[in-house]
Amino acid sequence: MRILIFGSTGPSGLLLVREALGTYDQSTIVLYARSPEKLPDDLKQNLNCIIIEGQLDDEDALAKALEGVDIVLSALGPAQFSHGSDTPLAHAYERIIRLMKRAGVNRLLALGTVSIEDPSDRFNLSFYSLVKGASISMRNAYKDIRAIGAVIRASNLEHWTIVRVPVLSNNTSKQVIAGYIGDGKTKNHVFLNRIGFAAFVIEEISKKEWDRKAPVLVSP
Repeated sequence: MRILIFGSTGPSGLLLVREALGTYDQSTIVLYARSPEKLPDDLKQNLNCIIIEGQLDDEDALAKALEGVDIVLSALGPAQFSHGSDTPLAHAYERIIRLMKRAGVNRLLALGTVSIEDPSDRFNLSFYSLVKGASISMRNAYKDIRAIGAVIRASNLEHWTIVRVPVLSNNTSKQVIAGYIGDGKTKNHVFLNRIGFAAFVIEEISKKEWDRKAPVLVSP
């Protein structure tokens, strides 16, 4: 298998790369990075990793990264308080998805947040307060995240999953609860360990339990 990962230099992306390498140790992991120097030395030297430097608006570099790829994973996320106002990540996803289709790549597992709504969600005060706060204090990031959800859902990709996360933490447990807001499973839990996100995404590659869905993940 050949897996392309976006956002690999961020804290969640690095965990995603390591989970991919540990689970699919015979696969090729392509890391698309704006600043490859931020990657740890062990990943730079790993023979299973191919590093491609490029911006999210560099179509030539993106097309090169997508060559021979079976699945795309993304841990791209907005800057919380200094994010651009023109939904740059949503535009990047439009570009990536268009190039995926051109390359014959039809599956995307992408990081989202609970600011993206889903028809299966129900009212929950804890999540409502969290999203309302983000919509006020991180307005540009909030708008971009919601636009990302709309872009992926409207993309006509054959297979996609938006993994919606609440507040991320660095605790070490991989245990997660996957469900929807207000479904009685996620309860009032508004924290998720980053490693839980990474482990869930890598497991979902083979499980395909949440295809064309947008689950919310929380830590128990």
